[in-house]
Amino acid sequence: MPNWGEKALAASGAPVTVPRDPARDAARDELLNADYHRHDPSLQQRVYDWVMDRIDDALATIAGDGTSGTTGLILFLVVAVLIAAALWWRFGAPKRAARTVLDVFGGAGPRSADQYRADAERHAAAGQWSEAVREQMRAVVRALEERTLLDTRPGRTADEAAAEAGRALPAHAAALTAAARIFDDIAYGDRAADRAAYQLLRDLDQALERARPAFAAAAGGTA
Repeated sequence: MPNWGEKALAASGAPVTVPRDPARDAARDELLNADYHRHDPSLQQRVYDWVMDRIDDALATIAGDGTSGTTGLILFLVVAVLIAAALWWRFGAPKRAARTVLDVFGGAGPRSADQYRADAERHAAAGQWSEAVREQMRAVVRALEERTLLDTRPGRTADEAAAEAGRALPAHAAALTAAARIFDDIAYGDRAADRAAYQLLRDLDQALERARPAFAAAAGGTA
């Protein structure tokens, strides 16, 4: 009796002889067609499903009768590791939690602008540029509050202070925004401070002391 693949019938009924190896190769090539595998799970999904199956098996073993305390603890730890591995594979490494943005004065609350300036100069003299930048920015905001160009409001961020002061002092709005960004990057981010950053804020502080608010200039022109 001929083997399947060695002889077949054509549409007309005449026998057609097909060698065994070419027939097997043709079938294999056909099954490798991408159209047959469009809905196959990805490698990541298959690994994830395998891990979840192992977790189910371990949980079932823990829940079964006759499991000793030590064995149950070991299985529990294995399950915990498998869950952690599955979550890591599925969602990636945990992201660093967003840093809480405090108000510009921090938890200690505001002091006088001159006190902040003195602290900034002391830190600058010691080469502690991050501390100098923080204290100098606080001096800028506190000075604007002391001049009533900003209302004294707890919880205000450097960005909010810059935006509000920029409306009263539009000629310095861009510099205020840049100063707030420097403060945020150094106080809450990973940017390293340097002498140039401190000097920029110090120059801004001195320029703002001489600046006249927009509404005062408009009133003077009307008069």
